[in-house]
Amino acid sequence: MNFNYYIPTKLLFGKGQLNNLHLEKLPGKKALIVISSGKSIRENGYLERVEKELTLAGVSYAVFDKILPNPIKSHVMEGAAFAKENGCDFVIGLGGGSSIDSAKSIAVMAANEGDYWDYISGGSGKGLPVPNSPLPVVAITTTAGTGTEVDPWTVVTKEDTEEKIGFGYEKTFPVLSVVDPDLMLTVPPHLTAYQGFDALFHSTEGYINKTAYVMSDLYALKAIELIGRSLSAAVNNGKDEKAREDVALANTLSGMVESTSGCTSEHSLEHALSAYHPSLPHGAGLIMISCAYYTHFAKSHSCDDKLIAMAKALGKTDANDPIDFVTALAELQKACGVSELKMSDYGIKEEELMKYVGKAYETMGGLFEVDPAPLTKEDCFAILKASYR
Repeated sequence: MNFNYYIPTKLLFGKGQLNNLHLEKLPGKKALIVISSGKSIRENGYLERVEKELTLAGVSYAVFDKILPNPIKSHVMEGAAFAKENGCDFVIGLGGGSSIDSAKSIAVMAANEGDYWDYISGGSGKGLPVPNSPLPVVAITTTAGTGTEVDPWTVVTKEDTEEKIGFGYEKTFPVLSVVDPDLMLTVPPHLTAYQGFDALFHSTEGYINKTAYVMSDLYALKAIELIGRSLSAAVNNGKDEKAREDVALANTLSGMVESTSGCTSEHSLEHALSAYHPSLPHGAGLIMISCAYYTHFAKSHSCDDKLIAMAKALGKTDANDPIDFVTALAELQKACGVSELKMSDYGIKEEELMKYVGKAYETMGGLFEVDPAPLTKEDCFAILKASYR
C-alpha cells in the first residue's frame, strides 16, 4: 500500500453544469475552441452555448474546426499555428475524445517550436522533452468514451507513416473539465455504443494492468458496473437521462483509471488497425478484437480473480470462472447491437493481419510490457485472426 496519486483536474459533473462555466476562473483571456470538422457541435447549439459562457466570463475566442474522428498531426500543427496567430492563451476542447485530445496536443505545440513528433516516444518519434509548459486546457465533453477530460493522454496519427501513438505527461491534464450528460443526449446509438465500450476497455485494461493498485481498482470496478447497468439503455433510448448520466460517470471514472493505471496491449492492437484504416472508429475496433483478447487471458490464468470480479461488476453476479467475463462481454455487445461488426467492412484484409501486429509493437510496444501475462506476436496474430470477419 505505497503509491503516488495525482489527478489535478477540477471537474464540474452533472446535468446543466455547462451553464456554470462562466462562474469559473478561466485560465486565460482568449481561448482557442477546438471542435471537430463535423456538424453536430454547431447544429446542436453546443458551440454557441460555450461562446455565450465565454462572453459572460469576459473571455474572447477563436474557433478551429478541422478535427477528424482519428486526429492527425497536420491538424495539430495547423491548430497550434492558428492559436499563435490569434494570440490565444488557453485551449478549450469541445466535443468527443478526438477534439479534447487534439486540444491537448495543440496546447503543447502552441507553446513550443519544432514538430509535434519531436516529442513522441515510439515509432519514428524523437522522444525529446517538451521545453515549455503547454497552454492550459479546458475540456468540455459531449460524448462518453475516452475519459480524456480527466487524464493527460492524447492520441494522434502521423498520417504519412501511419503511426497512431499516445502522448501525455503531468502538464497535459486539463485544468478544468465539464461533464454535462445533457450534452450527450444527441449522440446516435452506434456511436453511444462505440464510445461506451471504449470507456469499458479503459477500465478493464486498467484493472488487469500490472500497474493497477487500490485507487485505479476502485475507479475501474465502479465504471464497469455503471456500463454493465446502463450502456444498453443509453444505446436503445438516447433520451434516457439516468442511463446517460451513468455512462457519463463511467466514462469520467475510466479516465481516472487511465490517470492511475493505464491501457494494455488491446489498445496497441486497435491503434494499429485504425492507423491504417482511419475510417474505423476506435471503439468499434476495440469491440471487434475484445472477446478474443480477453479469452486469451482467461485461458492463460494470469488474472483469474480479476476477470471474475469484472464479470460480476458487468452484471454476471454468479460468475465463478474467468471465461464468464467474456460471456458477459459478448452479451453486452449483443444488447448494444454491436456484436456483428466486421473488420472487412473497413478495408482490413485477413492476409495483412501480421502487418498490424508489427505496427502495434513498433508504435506502442510499451503497453505489452504491462499485460498480465506476456503476449507474443503469434498470440496477437491469433487474436486478430479469431476476431476477423
